Amino acid sequence: MIDLPLLPTSLVGSYAQPSWLIDRDRLGERLPPRVLLEELWRVSTDQLEEAQNDATIIALEDQHRAGVDIVTDGEMRRESYSNRFANALDGVDIDNPGEAIDRTGKAVPVPRVVGEISRRQPVEAQFIAFLKAHTDKPIKITLPGPFTMAQQAQNSYYPDDGSMAMAYAAAVNDELKDLFAAGVDFVQLDEPYVQARPEAAQEFAVEAIDRALQGATGPTVLHVCFGYGKHVDDKPQGYAFLGELDACTADEISIECAQPRLKMDLVQSLPNKKIHVGVLDLRDQNPESPELVAERIRAALEYMPAERIVVAPDCGMKYLPREAAFTKLKNMVLGRDIVHAELS
Repeated sequence: MIDLPLLPTSLVGSYAQPSWLIDRDRLGERLPPRVLLEELWRVSTDQLEEAQNDATIIALEDQHRAGVDIVTDGEMRRESYSNRFANALDGVDIDNPGEAIDRTGKAVPVPRVVGEISRRQPVEAQFIAFLKAHTDKPIKITLPGPFTMAQQAQNSYYPDDGSMAMAYAAAVNDELKDLFAAGVDFVQLDEPYVQARPEAAQEFAVEAIDRALQGATGPTVLHVCFGYGKHVDDKPQGYAFLGELDACTADEISIECAQPRLKMDLVQSLPNKKIHVGVLDLRDQNPESPELVAERIRAALEYMPAERIVVAPDCGMKYLPREAAFTKLKNMVLGRDIVHAELS
């Protein structure tokens, strides 16, 4: 049993990566890379793992200082939320990328699937012992979801994208099981493309998500967003594919609420899930006050009980300056504390 307070707080996944670790200017010039871009790292290959370890400790310490209840590794080892895992699989030709249309309508380089997708070896699970040695907080690790990976790939092998998504799902499931076996408390799948491609999502997203989560021995989360705030300004007040996710086996759903000013009654379409309520607008680098965070939590409480709410940023914090990210995180916890005291 995971011991958490009422209205627990959590990162969505990523935290601000240090500028000595990765070229933040180049990283922020474009949408998250789908292929490997090792030239973004500022540290030589033989020292990279040590540098990523140090950056992970920094991310953990900032979460500890802010008072966050469920911590992550800050995704310090990744150039993007998806490319590290997606390009570590057999069946993908990483030397000859393919091309696909991203959610903005632009053609971008993507993994090219040329054979049967399978996981060669653990990708994130091998670092959990290191993580557990530096925190006593509950740990959440994120993985790219199978539907999104299938949308971010060129299919040169499978008969259709649904078949490819199910193959990705099996690979994700192998990693998920290893993560729980290593002692992770929560595993989250990032599935932004169910929102971006709702027609395809209707066909096979829930089936692929359920296959990826099959046999989970701990709580699972599904994150759905409109894209990083740095890159996406005009976000709709509603999701194109949300209520359908109540049928999936994920225990919790993480959604953006702050930047898009989401119509909070939409959470009623997920009656069987805990909801990670986004209370930090990550396009705005100015930290929210604790009082504003409390106001956003109260808006969610109008439609669901506190027992079903996790307080979180809208999305990953990787593009924020570290000082802004930390202050936002600290104020998120202080805002939660205001509401927690009101409920006591």
